[in-house]
Amino acid sequence: MRKILFTALLVSLISLSGCNQRANTYFEKKLTFPDLLISDQKVKLSAYVVPTQNQYEWQRMELAAFIHFGINTFTGKERGDGTEDPALFNPTDFDAEQWVYTLQEAGFKMIILTAKHHDGFCLWPTKTTSHSIASSPWRNGLGDVVREVKEACDRHNMKFGIYLSPWDRNAESYGDQRYNTVFAQQLTELLTNYGEIHEVWFDGAHGDEHDSKVQRYDWLHFYQVIDSLQPGAVKAIMGNDVRWVGNEDGSGRETEWSTTPLQPDISDIIINENIRLGISPTAEDLGSRDLIAEAKTIHWYPSEVDVSIRPGWFYHPEEDQAVKTLPELVDIYFRSVGMNSVLLLNIPPDKRGRLHETDTELLREFGRYITQTFENEKITNSDMEWKARAGESREYNMIPDETINTVMLQEDILKGQRVEEFIVEGWINNEWIELARGTTIGYKRLLRFDDVTVPKLRITIAGTRDIANISKVGAYHAPHLDEGVDAHPDDRVSD
Repeated sequence: MRKILFTALLVSLISLSGCNQRANTYFEKKLTFPDLLISDQKVKLSAYVVPTQNQYEWQRMELAAFIHFGINTFTGKERGDGTEDPALFNPTDFDAEQWVYTLQEAGFKMIILTAKHHDGFCLWPTKTTSHSIASSPWRNGLGDVVREVKEACDRHNMKFGIYLSPWDRNAESYGDQRYNTVFAQQLTELLTNYGEIHEVWFDGAHGDEHDSKVQRYDWLHFYQVIDSLQPGAVKAIMGNDVRWVGNEDGSGRETEWSTTPLQPDISDIIINENIRLGISPTAEDLGSRDLIAEAKTIHWYPSEVDVSIRPGWFYHPEEDQAVKTLPELVDIYFRSVGMNSVLLLNIPPDKRGRLHETDTELLREFGRYITQTFENEKITNSDMEWKARAGESREYNMIPDETINTVMLQEDILKGQRVEEFIVEGWINNEWIELARGTTIGYKRLLRFDDVTVPKLRITIAGTRDIANISKVGAYHAPHLDEGVDAHPDDRVSD
């Protein structure tokens, strides 16, 4: 975080006299409030918290793919118990190239691979355990799934991340401090031997009611390992760069703030502060004015939405007829990417080691749909930057006779997230008619409404935390889909 003298900050950023001058000073990732600030000052200062470059590049991806592949693929389980025979792992036609090509064609920018799930089976030849593919017949025990996927990603300029489950039901040391050393060694192997890693993803699972062992993880040490070996990687979920949205159904919040007092529960101090504020990843309110007024520290901690293309996270042949439909997947896109989040969509390979044909066809359709929707801009002046004060409006001219049903708004988040309320109107029969409204924008907000043909749109920034930096306003026509999810009920115009 760039540090500046607080007195200068107070003069430049918090002008109680209504001065228009604003300092060109921002706080990367974190800001601790001085005790003397009043509520309005804290809210205004929160508008100057911005992402790190790593967080910003992560947000711009919009789409990432989760790959759950491992011993569960061959046992039919969702959660293994760690006693599985490694000989069961033997994909018959493993093809990482097919994964990467299919996902890239659909618009995905990164693959996150489950290098180890809760069963403890490692998809690389680790030195920490024999419970790995080195003990399997695949590639005569010489295989390395992590390496093959990473090399395929490199060939296609696809980013690569790893999911390493902290919960390990196979490790004999799990439940005492020795396991933290083992886990750090596994992290070190993955972050040292495979080139650049862009995201490290781990949940905080400790076990369930059937497990007697409870592990206290040394998160601060794990952070040090990641930051020292892969300084360009974002730490997700139990990391402090990217947070879990709070559900697994593909939905962001209607009001999704990237600036929040929330931090992952990695220490007693943080746990107690989250309890004091009444917040958790599943809380509905993570960034309101009232919450910021009570907070001691504010963070740039953006949302990632994870959901599976199938009912399960691992491949099960009985689910081949239960894959999400194109309308469902498009709706998830609008409720995640379109609500200031990155979508992490799980697509599990089958026993062959390939993405199933049902999934790949859906992904191709999805990629074509998103491209078709957003490659045809209907506004003639959509990329004009706009420094918007609360209550200000701007009109946008439409290409004549074009029908629209979707509007995109974006803030320049390198200058903070500031919009609290906005309204979208169309010029219809010589008057402004409301088409949609919303609260937060952040990196990207998408709103859907019924088809309408208008000569111009008007955007009103009804509420802000400081001057809002609107980087883009776009209008599009999203093709209609058979199941009628081309408009979200919350965004439709009331009859």
